[in-house]
Amino acid sequence: MTGWGFGWLDGRATEERPPWGYAHLMAERFARVESALDLDTGGGEVVAEAPVLPPRMVVTEGWPPNARAARERLGPRGVDVVETVEGGGLPVADASFELVTARHPVRPDWVEIARVLAPGGAYLAQHVGPASAFELIEYFLGPLPEQRRARDPRAETAEAREAGLEVVQLREATCRMEFSDVGAVVWVLRKCVWWVPDFSVERYRDRLVELDAQLRGGERFVAYSTRHLIEARRPLAV
Repeated sequence: MTGWGFGWLDGRATEERPPWGYAHLMAERFARVESALDLDTGGGEVVAEAPVLPPRMVVTEGWPPNARAARERLGPRGVDVVETVEGGGLPVADASFELVTARHPVRPDWVEIARVLAPGGAYLAQHVGPASAFELIEYFLGPLPEQRRARDPRAETAEAREAGLEVVQLREATCRMEFSDVGAVVWVLRKCVWWVPDFSVERYRDRLVELDAQLRGGERFVAYSTRHLIEARRPLAV
């Protein structure tokens, strides 16, 4: 699996989108700055939607197949694709970007985000929230009370402030997801491999057969994704 395109699920699964329209917000900001950095860009799908990119546009990606896809998609537009390693920091200079963006970053490193932002620069991102899609995850893994508390937006804003950023906006949304056939469930679990890390059709065959019977009977599987929009700024004076 490469990139973050979900077109294969058309007609087989649906997910509501948050009301703020992240891709549109990001594109508006790109058109107003001279430099921007997009974190965990996947195959560059969201950045590619923007009609105008800053003169200096850099994206990072830690999964080599995604990085190759991002180069193919964004390279013709002059975008620099930088491969990263987990825990290795961002290989860019201090205070070098007016805007840092991210759609569903793996794990936001607030200290690094603050470091690479120019004074007065902004971080605008849509994060995955707590217990997102856990109805589906726990269908296979059982109750996960500790994991449900991760990705809390208030904890994230506190971490951003500790790194020296000013949080200027926080919005939250819960979005309905529906799966109408078992193939869609298998596909999304192969795409989002961290949801059920040991997933395979063979290992979870019994649960899949039960789910298949439910879906063939006309009862869709419903789960809920959680998202939050966060905007933070580096103060002009540190």
